[in-house]
Amino acid sequence: MNFDFSDEQKMFADQVRRSLADTCTMKEVRTVLESSTGLSRATWKALAELGVLGAAVPEERGGAGLGALELCAAAYEIGYALAPVPFVASTGVCAEALRRYGNDSQQEKWLPLLAEGSAIGTHALSSGGSTLRMEGGRISGRARLVPYGVQADLALMQADSAGGTVLILVPLNGAGVTRKSLMTLDPTRPLADLTFEGVAAEILPTGNEDAVATLVDGAAILLAFEQVGAAQRALEMAREYALQRTAFGFPIGTYQAIKHKLADMFIKIETARVHAYWGAWALSVDAPDLPLAAAGAHLSASDALRFAAQENVQTHGGIGFTWESDCQFFYRRAQADSLAFGPSQRWRERIVGALSAQAA
Repeated sequence: MNFDFSDEQKMFADQVRRSLADTCTMKEVRTVLESSTGLSRATWKALAELGVLGAAVPEERGGAGLGALELCAAAYEIGYALAPVPFVASTGVCAEALRRYGNDSQQEKWLPLLAEGSAIGTHALSSGGSTLRMEGGRISGRARLVPYGVQADLALMQADSAGGTVLILVPLNGAGVTRKSLMTLDPTRPLADLTFEGVAAEILPTGNEDAVATLVDGAAILLAFEQVGAAQRALEMAREYALQRTAFGFPIGTYQAIKHKLADMFIKIETARVHAYWGAWALSVDAPDLPLAAAGAHLSASDALRFAAQENVQTHGGIGFTWESDCQFFYRRAQADSLAFGPSQRWRERIVGALSAQAA
């Protein structure tokens, strides 16, 4: 079985990389980090113009009608560029939920806007401590730790109702919505607490608990590709520095200690890459192993990026700890992404549960 991307998907990814090389430099990442914007509008616009944001959206809804594999290929390049954009939240969760579980009216209204980037979506599916109640088509309550909650125009959320838990769409620009930006370790991955007071919401007609689990699994796989891409960039950054920096008359890359660091980074990244590809396959065919593949991809990619970010700093030595160094971007992103869909223990428990179910 060939887990690699097709030639067409690789060409698509190459276009994304070349575009991001122009619009999302490390200078742009630093600008977002040091500002309160939370995202790069120029990068978001470039991705929209390339068709990345609507890659999996049906053609009749303003998208390209492609699929999960194209999203995964693009996610890798977005991670490689450390692009400060809500790709997973808006495209991987919100747009995907509408495509899978929305009715014709909801899809016609929102999917073209999400595909062209004029609207940004988010979600509260992994927000611990969120308490939302829906009555008479309106919601009240609080959603915590919502990614890009200040920047988003539309949110996908769960709410309690008289008929049980429902999956809902909530426009965020109307009255009754209060947004509170939160201080985070990585300002390019902003979070917010949202409070709702009688805000109009729509139920996704076929959304349920299983739908939520599927959406989170798919988002975790897309995030894993971003993490592997970022880890690969950190490895290349460390290698380049090791070949340029000299000590005692020789490049530090010739010393065994640095070689071992780079080799260990490579091993973890390649291990994570295998898990990410398995996850992409499972997502593209709705395989029964999707929960297991998603958990493995998320844990392995989180470990790879965290390790690569740390070793990149260590390879750079004292300069790697300074504000002027770009090493901090990878370290910040590693910490933020590893907690994006809950603590690692929760994902380990999912692996144990999935394997136990297979053995039963």
